[in-house]
Amino acid sequence: MIGYFDLQVNGAFGVDFNGDTLSTEDLEKACMALRNLGVAQFLPTVITDSVDRINQRLERLVKGRSESKIAESMIPGFHVEGPFLSNGRGYVGAHPVEETRDATVELAKSIVDAGQGLVKLMTLAPERDSGGKTTQWLASQNIRVAAGHTDASLIQLQQAIDHGLTSFTHLGNATPPLMARHDNIIQRALSLREQLTIMLIADGHHLPIFVLGNILELIGVEKTIIVTDCISAAGLGPGRFQLGNQSVLVTDDLACRSADGTHFVGSAATMPLMDELLATQLGRSETDRRKLLVENPARYLL
Repeated sequence: MIGYFDLQVNGAFGVDFNGDTLSTEDLEKACMALRNLGVAQFLPTVITDSVDRINQRLERLVKGRSESKIAESMIPGFHVEGPFLSNGRGYVGAHPVEETRDATVELAKSIVDAGQGLVKLMTLAPERDSGGKTTQWLASQNIRVAAGHTDASLIQLQQAIDHGLTSFTHLGNATPPLMARHDNIIQRALSLREQLTIMLIADGHHLPIFVLGNILELIGVEKTIIVTDCISAAGLGPGRFQLGNQSVLVTDDLACRSADGTHFVGSAATMPLMDELLATQLGRSETDRRKLLVENPARYLL
């Protein structure tokens, strides 16, 4: 299949979009490699750090995109995941907890300004956005807002939807290994599935295959988007790689884990790998896979 559209790419083929030395050549290298895998468009994703560093990374991406025809054609915008995320253990995931913070319109505007009109998607935790002011402002700027790295209550999620929240980032991940059996963030989000587009990582690690199948069956293909959440390791196999300031270990089964092995740090998966997994492990038709990997993300974002 060709024409994949990936809404969450932290890096690929040795290129880290969260690095502090990203060049136009680096960005072109990643774009060319992704295009060779059938990716038509993707959102480089900048994760939590100080707002100054987030802004500097966005500025480098803007510069690289402006200097490269292939980057300009493949990158319709950027995804900013953080820094307005939960600082709760488990919910913060691979993001540096010390850099998470409450959302304000002023900080969000600084980030959006650094992206020069190219920030198209922002992931935040609704409980860190008092009164939904930041969500509402982002939505007013035609920026899609996703919940993620969050333990928002059902009421907080519904209020965020009322203020412009439209999706949920990698549901089932960025959660503690032990949660309440029934009232937990996964069940809350699923209960609002008619109002949210749900993004899932289909690498076989972030969600066991049977869980991926269960959630996909419940949400339905029309309201689901598959993302890779890949890091610089994507396309390169096992080894040690970087995501921003973090060292990531990729094992033989292509799972990406923190240096201490306690949690996942993005993925090393590619869109063709996820396409194959959906086909062979879940029996999803080409029509379904095209919706999940091509049509739904394009329709949601554009």
